[in-house]
Amino acid sequence: MNKNSNTYIIGYSAVMVIVVAAVLSFASLSLQSRQNDNVRIEKMNDILRSIGEGEGADSAPDKAKYVKEEYDKYIVESYAVNTKGEKVEGVDAFNLLINLKAEYDKPEADRVLPVFVSRSDEGVIHYILPVWGAGLWGPIWGYIALDVDWNTIYGVVFDHKSETPGLGAEITMAEFRDQFKEKKIYEESSMVAISVLKGVGASAGNIHAVDAISGGTITSRGVETMLKDCLTDYSAYMNKERAALSAPVAAQTDESEIPADSLTINK
Repeated sequence: MNKNSNTYIIGYSAVMVIVVAAVLSFASLSLQSRQNDNVRIEKMNDILRSIGEGEGADSAPDKAKYVKEEYDKYIVESYAVNTKGEKVEGVDAFNLLINLKAEYDKPEADRVLPVFVSRSDEGVIHYILPVWGAGLWGPIWGYIALDVDWNTIYGVVFDHKSETPGLGAEITMAEFRDQFKEKKIYEESSMVAISVLKGVGASAGNIHAVDAISGGTITSRGVETMLKDCLTDYSAYMNKERAALSAPVAAQTDESEIPADSLTINK
């Protein structure tokens, strides 16, 4: 066989391509379960970080075990809602989270979105909403934890796929995220979300705004748009919850429900 012939070279190359492709495919399939587990662990940890928990994950001897235990301890409920403000039964909220981009690719009326409920060691409840958007170079995402008033921000976590280090990638840093604490997403009864304003100190005194990242204007705008769009999708449900919180407790006026010995008969 002439190893210098075109036929031999083409045949040898084809065989090598097939072998390498088969090996890579086998490796990918073999590792897929582990990769999926890692994705789930990272998302659990981000949910925990939005409420100030799970900070010891990276130093834990077994990160996956640590995160799962913390998640089971602090996340006490999860459910799904649609953009009409209705709970959707029979839907796994965490599976929705894994494929969140797919939900935002749907028309607004067809979206079903997850809600996570946490309870602290002191019994304080928070509601955690995932958000998804676009930065300068690719997708950005995050989690926003709200107090029981469905208005005050307790904490946030943001992440990205390919934003510029030192610029747009700074959305992951505590200096940016800490600005969101105690900010309000409603102005009276209107959803305003959070503005991200250019300039140091631009948001001073504004409970609906934070300062943008210096040199990361487009990514900062992406965060603002992401919060506005995603929180708007939840707004019908949040409006219902807020209305229920502010509704006065109905007084008992039916005498049939009042003990007989408490009735006064006028003569």
